[in-house]
Amino acid sequence: MMTPSMNVRRALLLLGTAALLSACGKQDDSASAMQAAAAMGPQSTAADPLARGRYLVKAADCAACHTTSDGAPFAGGVKLASPFGTFYGTNITPDKDHGIGNWSADDLYKALHDGVTPTKQLYPAMPYTSYRQLSRADSDAIYAYLMAQKPAAVANHEPELSFPFNMRFGVRFWNWVFLKDTLPDASKGQSADWNRGRYLASALGHCAECHTPRGKFGQLDGAKPLTGAALGRIAAPDITPHGLAARGWTAADLQTFFATGIAPQGSAFGEMYPVVHLSSQYMTHDDLRAMSTYLLGDQAPAPQPLQSVSADAAQLEAGRNVYLAVCAGCHGLSGEGKPHVAVPMHGNSTVRQSDAHNLIVAMLDGIGAQDFPGLERMQEMPGFATQLSDTELAQLANYLRATYGGQPADVTADAVKALR
Repeated sequence: MMTPSMNVRRALLLLGTAALLSACGKQDDSASAMQAAAAMGPQSTAADPLARGRYLVKAADCAACHTTSDGAPFAGGVKLASPFGTFYGTNITPDKDHGIGNWSADDLYKALHDGVTPTKQLYPAMPYTSYRQLSRADSDAIYAYLMAQKPAAVANHEPELSFPFNMRFGVRFWNWVFLKDTLPDASKGQSADWNRGRYLASALGHCAECHTPRGKFGQLDGAKPLTGAALGRIAAPDITPHGLAARGWTAADLQTFFATGIAPQGSAFGEMYPVVHLSSQYMTHDDLRAMSTYLLGDQAPAPQPLQSVSADAAQLEAGRNVYLAVCAGCHGLSGEGKPHVAVPMHGNSTVRQSDAHNLIVAMLDGIGAQDFPGLERMQEMPGFATQLSDTELAQLANYLRATYGGQPADVTADAVKALR
């Protein structure tokens, strides 16, 4: 996949150069064996292949791209917007005409590992760049579960891409240059939880696909893993140990967040909400602990306390007045939040982000009502794009950042305008 700013000449140059390169990233048997060991799932599903496959399909978040809100399970049709055009999740039911009913277990493994189906080359919108780390045993369990589902005769939507991105054959050359195995043998010196968590986060959870920045040809930047990226309207934040600790996260809070969607640092929203709703809430306690251990490290850095910030008193007062007028009713006079209504602003992970992008977008667009595991629910947060000016929203953002987030009050009206 290539950047939308690249012209046709550069695209053809890349394809010509890539054609001279040999394929890379083949796993040896020892690495595969290590992955198979790391991939062993919960003991409760080990004796039941379909239960194991169901667990893996949820952990891999397959429904997010392959099941629409009103469609048959895994029948495809989910829109996937990108800078290159619109992709659509495909039908992965056992239907023989539109789905994978004619596929073998080898075919599914090749699709997950290499992005190649019996009939075509997949675009990297299907995250085979991460799924290629899956063990063969897990791929086979996923295949068994999918083939046991009810076939759905739902036709697939072709991607809606502009030239030259609609030249599917070009992905082969992209793969030759950029497709690599990124999960090495089990790391010595790290705990079993850390290694299991790495497999869950890197292979099944494919966290890097959203949280790792990309190079100019759309490839994951391996030099900056999990440091955050902006693919959609909501930017995926830095989830390295340093980035998480800087926003106050602990391993216990991460576990709670993955299991319920809510933690002292706030609730899941944007693209992270369906991750919890469709995937992580169904994972075992042990796997959630392992994933949290991996993200923060065996020697997790201490969560950083909120820093006191000096800011212009008049600006903060103006922002406080906006907060009292439109926010305090739900988030509390002192940013303490209200149970089952709105999350706290004090210490909120989004408010504590050094980049105010997500905070501004949330204020402009709002956040829909959200149902979380159990009986927890957060009410709709309205967007204020039509009610507040750029200056007022900048004042509000600065008040929140300086008062509740320990961040400088440096948001400008122009920054807000740019995100409208």
